[in-house]
Amino acid sequence: MNLVYLDNSATTKPYKEVIDEVAECMEKYFANPSSAHRLGVEAEKKIKAAREKVAAFIKAKPQEIIFTSGGSEANNMAVLGIVSKCDHIITTRIEHPSIIRLLQDLEKDSFDVTYLDVDCYGIINLEQLAKSIRENTKLISIMYVNNELGSIQPIQEIVSIVRSKSKKAKVHIDAVQALGKLNINVRELGADLISLSAHKVHGPKGVGALYIKEGLRLRPLIAGGGQEYDLRSGTENLPGISGFGISIGLLAQDFQNKQMQVRKLKEYFVEGLKDFDKIKINSPLGEKHLDNILNVSFEGVRGEVMLHSLEDYNIYVSTGSACSAKKGAHKNYVLPAIGLDAMQAEGAIRFSFSYMNTIEEIDYTIDAIKKILPFLRRISK
Repeated sequence: MNLVYLDNSATTKPYKEVIDEVAECMEKYFANPSSAHRLGVEAEKKIKAAREKVAAFIKAKPQEIIFTSGGSEANNMAVLGIVSKCDHIITTRIEHPSIIRLLQDLEKDSFDVTYLDVDCYGIINLEQLAKSIRENTKLISIMYVNNELGSIQPIQEIVSIVRSKSKKAKVHIDAVQALGKLNINVRELGADLISLSAHKVHGPKGVGALYIKEGLRLRPLIAGGGQEYDLRSGTENLPGISGFGISIGLLAQDFQNKQMQVRKLKEYFVEGLKDFDKIKINSPLGEKHLDNILNVSFEGVRGEVMLHSLEDYNIYVSTGSACSAKKGAHKNYVLPAIGLDAMQAEGAIRFSFSYMNTIEEIDYTIDAIKKILPFLRRISK
C-alpha cells in the first residue's frame, strides 16, 4: 500500500479544490483587501464569502467570526482579550498546550488559575466546576474535544452551570478538534468564544477563526490598521481565509454520512485490536469519545518506537499532540491525568481518522502491528 495516513488530528490533507483556490487567490486576487480600488474590493469579497461559509457552518452570524492565524492564536486571543490581572480563570488539566502554557505564564503574573480534574474518560466533574466558580472568576476555558483522547466535554451543561453561578464569567471553547466532527451550533452551545482551525478540516495551514458572541468586546492583541472589526489588525491572509471557506463548504456536503463512515472505521479498528494482548484502549467507542480518535497503549513498547516502526510500512500515526511531539522536555500530561501510569503513557499511539480513510487501510495497519509488536516487545526486554 502506498501511504496510510492516520494522523488526521495533527493535520488533514487539503482538498484539491482548496489548493486550487489558494493558488488562484495568490495569482488573481493579490490586491490588499483594504485597498479602495476594484482589485481590493474583489479581494475583500473573497473574505466576506469565506466568513459567511464558516459562520453558516456553526450557525453564527458573519460578524461574529474573526479570522486568525490558527487555533493557537484564537485560543490566546480569547484568553488575553478577556482577562486582566488578579482575575480567576478555570480550565482543565488536559487542555491544548496553547492554553496550558499560556495560563502557566499568567499564573506568574498575578492571575489565579484552577485546573479541573478529569475522570478515566477525560471528562470533567461538573460539581467540581460549580464549586470552583468564584466572585472574581472571569473566564472558563475548556476544550470541546481533547486532541489526544477524543474525549467530549458536556459543553451545554458546562455553560448552564456557569450562567447559574456568575453573570460576568465568560465561557471559551477550544473547538479545533470538534469542528467538522460534531455538529456545532453556537446558539445551542451558548458559549461566548469558540476557537476553530482550517487545517483540521482539509483546509490550509496558517488560518483559523475565533467566534465572538455578538455584543462581547475583546481587548485587541494586535494594534494596527483595524482589520477584522478592529480586533486583529494586519493585512488578511486572503488565500488561507478563502481556502478555509472552500474546505468548510465541501465538508458540509453529505456531512452526516462522512461521520458515519468514520465511526465504521473506528469500530472496525477496535474489533481488530481484540486479537492483541496487553493493550489498553484509552478512547473507547461510545458517546464520550469522538469517532475520529483512537488512542491505544501497547504494553512493553515505547510509542515513539512503534511510530517509526509503522512508518517503515508507510503508515503515519502520532504519539500525542503534534504541537509538542518533537519537544522531549514537555512530557505528556494528558494521559497521566486520566490515570495511566508512566509505562502506559509512554506506550500510547494515537490513530486519528478522516472519512477519506478506508477499511483496507485499517486492515493493512492491523496486519503491520501484528508483525511489529511481538518483535518490539522482545527487543525491549
